[in-house]
Amino acid sequence: MASGDQAQGEAQETYIVIGAGHAAGQAAVTLRSKGFKGRLILIGEESYAPYQRPALSKAFLSGDLALDRLYFKPPDYYAKNDIELLLDTTVTQLDRNRKTVTLDDGRVISYDKALLTTGSRIRAIPLPGVDLPGVLYLRTIDDVEGIRAYCTKGAKIVIVGGGYIGLEVAASTKKLGLDVTVLEAESRVMARAVGREVSDFFESLHAEEGVTIKTGQAVSALEGVGKLERVVCADGSVWQADIAVIGVGIVPNQELAREAGLAVDNGIVVDTSCRTQDPDIFAAGDCTNHPNGVYGRRLRLESVHNALEQAKTAAAAMCGILTEYNQVPWFWSDQYDVKLQIAGLSQGYDQIVLRGDPSARKFAAFYLKEGVLIATDAINAVPEYMVSRKLIAAHARIAPERLADMSIPMKSMAE
Repeated sequence: MASGDQAQGEAQETYIVIGAGHAAGQAAVTLRSKGFKGRLILIGEESYAPYQRPALSKAFLSGDLALDRLYFKPPDYYAKNDIELLLDTTVTQLDRNRKTVTLDDGRVISYDKALLTTGSRIRAIPLPGVDLPGVLYLRTIDDVEGIRAYCTKGAKIVIVGGGYIGLEVAASTKKLGLDVTVLEAESRVMARAVGREVSDFFESLHAEEGVTIKTGQAVSALEGVGKLERVVCADGSVWQADIAVIGVGIVPNQELAREAGLAVDNGIVVDTSCRTQDPDIFAAGDCTNHPNGVYGRRLRLESVHNALEQAKTAAAAMCGILTEYNQVPWFWSDQYDVKLQIAGLSQGYDQIVLRGDPSARKFAAFYLKEGVLIATDAINAVPEYMVSRKLIAAHARIAPERLADMSIPMKSMAE
């Protein structure tokens, strides 16, 4: 086993990737494509090779997507490319001085360079009854399998949280024939990500599909004898439930980095090349706090796009190829026959412009700040989404009336 002192060339070096999600899978692919021929180890806490999480709350939960189609790469890809997968394994310590990682089974592995793709975890809520059978979260394949066990036709499901995940679970379980209620503590759904006009659209969409959405409802307890039977809100309202899925956000897994003495601030602090302050440790994905030149501030993003692109940047940097990760963030959500595509970040906007017809389930919402386009929510509106990514990167100023005019093709906005 090569250590930093023993390595005499790239072929003898050991690179360790801590985590086995999207970023880890992409990093492994990029490291090999960039010519790294040394020992490459991916260490993950789950039983599965890197897989795609977005489908968990959508096609995988509804049964439209099989498990083998979730994988980032076919499971035999790793052996064929001489990549060691250590699954069901947790890294308990990262020792920067000795350049080692300690595993939960006591093994110690030396590294030359390490990449932290530790991702994020569900934000738990300390409520009475949260440990009752039938109270579940959705973050992993095993979580989905646990939810599916309760998905019998007519079963009552209460979803706590009206963000992306909560509404996607609502759409998927409604398709399976469940009686679905969403309880959101804020005054509207997806309040953290979209404007009121878009929130209103999604509330109406779910109502049309037979889902009950109640906003301004803070859950105070989950009750039942031996299993979940009801969800109680702070205003005294009670909702009968066979199952509750809690989706109130995620938090970065930064503890390993912090305990190793690396800078953390709502994520592991990295530069534009995904380097930490330790020259031999890099980080990518949900767990990072990184600079973004488009918005001129540091961000922590929870998205597949960010995980994949940072992983490419970090892997290149590990190979001595420095590039700058500086892109317009983008996200998506599938609910029923609606695809929401978000370009950019709308926080801080002072004007919203609508283009298209919400009642036709096809429109876009443009967010402006001091006349500059900073974000777009596109609902079944691919041209608006694609062109907006270019306009946002260019800090474009487009007259609001021009953006709203459906007679003007979107592609001409970028001319």
